[in-house]
Amino acid sequence: MKKLTVLLLFSSLVLGAAATLAAQEHAANQPPKILNIVREYTKPGKSGSAHEKTEAAFVQAMRAAKSPTHYLAADSMSGQTRSLFFTGFDSFEAMEKDMRAVEKNPTFAAALDRAGAADGELLSETDAGDFVYREEYSLRPVTDIPHMRYFEISLFRIKPGHEKDWDDLVKMYMSTGEKIPDAHWVTYEAVYGQTNGTFIVFTPMKSASEIDHSLGQQKQWMAAFGEEGMKKLGELSAKSIESTQTNLFAFNPRMSYVSEDWVKADPDFWAPKTKAAPKKEAKKSEESEPKK
Repeated sequence: MKKLTVLLLFSSLVLGAAATLAAQEHAANQPPKILNIVREYTKPGKSGSAHEKTEAAFVQAMRAAKSPTHYLAADSMSGQTRSLFFTGFDSFEAMEKDMRAVEKNPTFAAALDRAGAADGELLSETDAGDFVYREEYSLRPVTDIPHMRYFEISLFRIKPGHEKDWDDLVKMYMSTGEKIPDAHWVTYEAVYGQTNGTFIVFTPMKSASEIDHSLGQQKQWMAAFGEEGMKKLGELSAKSIESTQTNLFAFNPRMSYVSEDWVKADPDFWAPKTKAAPKKEAKKSEESEPKK
């Protein structure tokens, strides 16, 4: 029963989303077909403002080159200290064209190299991976991302030879999630940079209160699965899942290079105005004081 309780808690955290999230039927909020994810693990004491400063050089280089390729940055709030950078493409061909465009612009390439050298001084490790969107494993995937603030991300590694069990497990979640109006998630499968059979499930959230809401949905999920469904859920999970990990990430607008549409959607977050420092009142010198 403990194992089933953990599975149910996991489902409410990863797959349950708050009712305040409204799906926006707009192409800009559709999940990209190809998702490139770069992970940067910072050295102790080198995250926060120090990392934001070096990442600002990348953003400045992208703006100067007027690059049409945008990316979203997010910082870990659990697990090992790291930052993730998400770049979406329509295809691998589009990814290649983006790479070629950088190569053809020596000034842009040099600026990126300088930024990379400075940023590398803060990092203990970095890697990258490419993932393809699995629409059949995603539920209500269209989300108003520019107004989101967090990603809850779960990484699943599937046991070799148990792809059918995994498929049956996901379909159980899909059919059950359809009974819960505010449930939604997006699933990607690794094609490069991760072992075969690696899936990533994203749940975007607008505020941390949605975590509390998800935790409170356990009984709703249990009722939706039913007793037999819970038993089947445990069996399929044990058969198909080799390992899984769930972590929380917060969007970082200072390290992101987003489109003008995103900025217009929420300028206070994506382009916050820097407050001017208060003017200090000049001290009067002895010479300026009236003589007694």
